[in-house]
Amino acid sequence: MAPPSPSSAAPWRNLSSEELEKQYSPSRWVIRMKPEEVVGNFVQIGSQATQKARATRRSQLHVPYGDGAGEKMDIYFPDEDAQAFPLFLFLHGGYWQSGSKDDSAFMVNPLTAQGIVVVIVAYDIAPKGTLDQMVDQVTRSVVFLQRRYPSNEGIYLCGHSAGAHLAASVLLASWTKHGVTPNLQGFLLVSGIYDLEPLLSTSQNDPLRMTLEDAQRNSPQRHLEAAPARPVVPACPVLVLVGQHDSPEFHRQSRAFFETLRRVGWKASFQQLPGVDHFDIIENLTREDDALTQIILKTVFQKL
Repeated sequence: MAPPSPSSAAPWRNLSSEELEKQYSPSRWVIRMKPEEVVGNFVQIGSQATQKARATRRSQLHVPYGDGAGEKMDIYFPDEDAQAFPLFLFLHGGYWQSGSKDDSAFMVNPLTAQGIVVVIVAYDIAPKGTLDQMVDQVTRSVVFLQRRYPSNEGIYLCGHSAGAHLAASVLLASWTKHGVTPNLQGFLLVSGIYDLEPLLSTSQNDPLRMTLEDAQRNSPQRHLEAAPARPVVPACPVLVLVGQHDSPEFHRQSRAFFETLRRVGWKASFQQLPGVDHFDIIENLTREDDALTQIILKTVFQKL
């Protein structure tokens, strides 16, 4: 009899539904403010950063990468023109049911100041969009960018929370059907979820309406365990990051995904960022001296 996969043996199966709900409610683990204030504060900081970026940086807003009404991206440019530049593509979080590119430009000013083009991608969140559609959309957004900027100096894909799940799904994409292989040079997966099955019994699944089959089909962790994908670029680094004050389940998911990536041949690293939670790990990207901002800059410029 075959041994159970890491997913089937996962410790989350021993948790009560109440405990699972708590583990997958990131605001309940924040210690710097009341849980009910966390999301509003996060959106406010993101909205202010986006307004500042649109007022102070050269940009192309609401660029369509597909035919769907929700398939748009905002592209922010450095002050200096360049023939070739690195592209930093950000996928927002919000449990696939909230969040917007219009309040997610946290990192635009610090990164464009260093010569990086920053792209904030929108996708159809639930209930309009399904997980399969979202994965397809963000994958096509990467293809669109490669075709639009074929001489780019690398595409660096970063996702937060649900966006980290989508970025991890792109990491496993087959590019043959798209007719182009993107110049992917780095992934930064921040406080993500890579096995969706634990969410099935939580309130987070109410708008998603995931079945067990949906969850398994859209879980990067399961895909890596079942049929390991070979890196498009063998030396392409995958940084799996989590905040000190993320929940134990978010820590477990990140470490399990990192370990699986390493086991099947990816150049993966794992880092817990001290002193931050699920939200300010991204809020702090408005600052150039922030630890994660510096990790991003180091990742991009080490490759260059």
